[in-house]
Amino acid sequence: MTGAEVLDVAKDSIFTLVVVSSPLMLVGLAVGVAISLFQALTQIQEMTLVFVPKILAIFAAMLLALPFMADALQSHMARIAARIIGG
Repeated sequence: MTGAEVLDVAKDSIFTLVVVSSPLMLVGLAVGVAISLFQALTQIQEMTLVFVPKILAIFAAMLLALPFMADALQSHMARIAARIIGG
């Protein structure tokens, strides 16, 4: 494998990582901002208030996005396997 091929595989892997993780990260960000806004409006300064809703929202988003995430990871593995077979 040449250096260019290694960089191409690394770039494809990083892109797949971003695509797979972005739905969950965006849900976590949105829930965190919404709860922070709620805390600011009601002046509730409880540090642990964010954790349970964020965990539940990310879990629900994972259940919804799991087919997409699995498909993206499977296609990435197929590209890697094709590179291995191709030499």
